[in-house]
Amino acid sequence: MIFKRSLRNVFFVVALCMFAAWPVSAQQKTNIIFIMADDLGYASIGAFGQKIIKTPNLDRMAAGGMLLTQFYANPICSPSRASLITGMHSGHSLVRDNYELGGYEDSTEFGQFPLARNMFTVGRVMRSAGYKTAVFGKWGLGGPGSTGVPWKQGFDFFYGYLDQKQAHNYYPNHLWRNEELDRFPNAVTSAHQQWDGRDPADPASYDRYKGEIYSCDTITAEAMKYIRSNSADPFFVYLAYTLPHMALQVPDKYVEQYAGKFDDKPLLGGGYLPHRTPRAAYAAMISLLDDYVGRIMQLLVDLNIDKNTLIIFTGDNGAAAGGGVASDYFECSGNLKGRKGSLYEGGIREPFIAYWPGVIKAGSKSEHIAALWDMLPTFAEVGGAHLDKDMPVDGISILPELMGKKGQQRHEFLYWEIHRPQKGMQAVRFGDWKAVIRGTHADTVGRIELYNLKNDIAEKYDLSQKYPAVVDRAKKYLYSREIAPILEWNFYVPPKPANN
Repeated sequence: MIFKRSLRNVFFVVALCMFAAWPVSAQQKTNIIFIMADDLGYASIGAFGQKIIKTPNLDRMAAGGMLLTQFYANPICSPSRASLITGMHSGHSLVRDNYELGGYEDSTEFGQFPLARNMFTVGRVMRSAGYKTAVFGKWGLGGPGSTGVPWKQGFDFFYGYLDQKQAHNYYPNHLWRNEELDRFPNAVTSAHQQWDGRDPADPASYDRYKGEIYSCDTITAEAMKYIRSNSADPFFVYLAYTLPHMALQVPDKYVEQYAGKFDDKPLLGGGYLPHRTPRAAYAAMISLLDDYVGRIMQLLVDLNIDKNTLIIFTGDNGAAAGGGVASDYFECSGNLKGRKGSLYEGGIREPFIAYWPGVIKAGSKSEHIAALWDMLPTFAEVGGAHLDKDMPVDGISILPELMGKKGQQRHEFLYWEIHRPQKGMQAVRFGDWKAVIRGTHADTVGRIELYNLKNDIAEKYDLSQKYPAVVDRAKKYLYSREIAPILEWNFYVPPKPANN
């Protein structure tokens, strides 16, 4: 059946009433805050190897919690958000790529391909377990008026960008508060402007790309307000920051800490907005993200709920290249191959920190292989909601691993696909092995590449000729995908690679 798993996802909403909650009171339930960065490379923060950009709060969070060193997202924005919300990988998900509707102007703010009505989502799971549920930041799974908006997908409250195209601009003229517009007096109208010929050495020449209200400041304030207001009840907060996604926009006071430290030359083009010191701006955006995380952590202490709150921090895909971002200058992907939009490790492997004082061992580290689609069952288990084995999710709860307990279930394989860049790609991870096919939308599909990540994390050495039996195993996983509802999210020719 065409996209049968996605359809099952819709129908399984009725199964929420069959959840068997653990016998705990609302006051005993653990709060959950899931923080997701945007275009954050694996080595963008100190705890994962960053040497230049300052991230003291995330480093403190890492020292007090657990690092997962083999955690995966999808290669671009919408599929990652869909995997988080629905618990499905991109071979089963309704959303498998960015599918833009409308344009950048307010009059054409139509968002992306939307989630279907009544889907099985983490919002509905947590709400059924007695949680207040909220999303702050970037949504990207359905624009205004669509079936995919958060308040139709199990979330009590939303504040932020519905359309991820509008999230390119950190000084927007509005954000959404559920179905209402929250309008701002910002003058910046587009995050895609070319240099107008003014003196690039004059700081005043860049004032036109700034505004009065910085969106992430407001989003953070709204999230903190929500946490304060609901601190007496269990809450599930999904905080989807746009940092450090382009355009390069960050208040000057945050750039000052990096002023003059790099050989910075003005960025005057590149498809997004110009900036006088692009390297300093990029570093400042990551440090500002870190500052926001620190504010959230301090709030939990002030409210005396820090020991009853699980915080997870990760990203939606690898570091971007181009558009003026300095991710390669700061070695934000470490030695990983590939960037955003690629299924090599640099496009999908993300930093991951889990922090839960007194429950997760401080300073711990795990090589357990996990992905965004594991979050839904993990949060369900934390919240006391039992997921029936027939529920349409690909994820596996990683709570035993986070708590240092035995019996952690493991994936047979992880699966990814992407359709637009590089004429399409597929990839699977099983054990230490990683298989990749490029050109899945080309007339001649490429052969399967095979890497052993334990010995070759940089994916330099293709071992497909040496291990044909492993390649055959990879084929079984690669062909396990289900047909997608969008024509261009299916392969033009069956992915039958050339002989290896």
